[in-house]
Amino acid sequence: MASSLRFVALKAPLRTSLALPARRFVSSSKPQTLKDRIAELIPVQLETVKQIRAEHGKKSFGPVIVDQLYGGMRGLPALIWDGSVLDPEEGIRFRNKTIPEIKAELPKAPGGSEPLPEGIFWLLVTGEIPTPEQVKALSEDWAARAALPEFVEELLDRCPPTLHPMSQFSLAVTALNHGSAFAKAYQDGISKKDYWKPTYEDAMDLIAKLPNIAGRIYRNVFALGKLPEIELDKDYSYNLSKLLGFADKEAFVELMRLYITIHTDHEGGNVSAHTGKLVGSALSDPFLAYAAALNGLAGPLHGLANQEVLTWIQKMRTKVGDNPSDEAIKEYVWATLKSGQVIPGYGHAVLRKTDPRYVAQREFALKNLPDDPLFRLVGQIYKLTPDILLEAGKAKNPFPNVDAHSGVLLTYYGLDQMSFYTVLFGISRALGVMPQLIWDRALGAPLERPKSYSSQAIKKMFDGKQ
Repeated sequence: MASSLRFVALKAPLRTSLALPARRFVSSSKPQTLKDRIAELIPVQLETVKQIRAEHGKKSFGPVIVDQLYGGMRGLPALIWDGSVLDPEEGIRFRNKTIPEIKAELPKAPGGSEPLPEGIFWLLVTGEIPTPEQVKALSEDWAARAALPEFVEELLDRCPPTLHPMSQFSLAVTALNHGSAFAKAYQDGISKKDYWKPTYEDAMDLIAKLPNIAGRIYRNVFALGKLPEIELDKDYSYNLSKLLGFADKEAFVELMRLYITIHTDHEGGNVSAHTGKLVGSALSDPFLAYAAALNGLAGPLHGLANQEVLTWIQKMRTKVGDNPSDEAIKEYVWATLKSGQVIPGYGHAVLRKTDPRYVAQREFALKNLPDDPLFRLVGQIYKLTPDILLEAGKAKNPFPNVDAHSGVLLTYYGLDQMSFYTVLFGISRALGVMPQLIWDRALGAPLERPKSYSSQAIKKMFDGKQ
């Protein structure tokens, strides 16, 4: 009951048939802007939420058990998150579209085959597939907004290279609050119904400036020289690749398009997404809300998993070589398990099959680096590890997740500074968190304030009861 009711609440709000048909153009010469489309959809969304609450508002998802409170609230239905829903059997759906569907339907760069992140952002905000013209306009808008305030550049330049890239990332995003349109509008007494407008502007500014922040951190920390300029006529992933020094590698640019797209969103209960929503509910502006989300993403249990995978695979390679037998792989996997460790990159809290995001990366690798020794090793691990995990009884889901592959791809193209990988994740996740913040302000979402209990209170509550 819980999952089906949540699916209605997440999927239904942007069914534009409630009031107006989905539109992709304003005229033949000028595509409709994202902000204009949001303005059209807000009354539709408000009416849908009103209907859902009128019809289902007093219904229960089912019991909450004490173990859920002690167990990280796993499976506890407590949030509205419109961008994506995670199905245990088929994986993530972005606005009800699977990863194969978005790969097929979202606009591509000229000559490219991977979806542009601008397209997934439009989809997450509106529930609609944008036209190539709308995506191009979004690319141009983000490029035009990309420049950093001089004081933020100086702030980053003064950071010691020993300060972790994620600490610098969070610091710079927090500092962007200095120019927040929402903070200024709120101070000036903006009407509540218009909160979404400056939130939208901040969200667009934030996303636009992240590549410049990331590029500056990357070059400062790893002594890679002066930061080049954004190209105003290029897409988001190309400009990020250029700032990192990889724009001359066309396949790397395509990898960034895929990587950002599949890492944007994964429901709202993960640490970074929920943190952004929680802090935003206090009417903190998008810069402050996302800086908090980045601090959560920096934690080892959330954003560092692909580094752990890559380290484990490289250690395995050192021991078994570049052309190991299946028996050598099995022996290494069993040795890892018997030492009390988990197999990094395998298993997921919700999924019960191979993560479609892993599959998308594997398909990219088969096309672009089929003979790479690390990729071949990843494929061999994929073939053998699930059966070992099932035999060992170590995982409800013995299959690989998204983190089992991404580090190997980045390393192949020369981005082998693992401490920077979470920054790329942080850029991607902004494209999932910002749409929900915009809609939370448009719909007047309240301050989050769940009820908490002490262990003593729980003991007292249930003492003497069956």
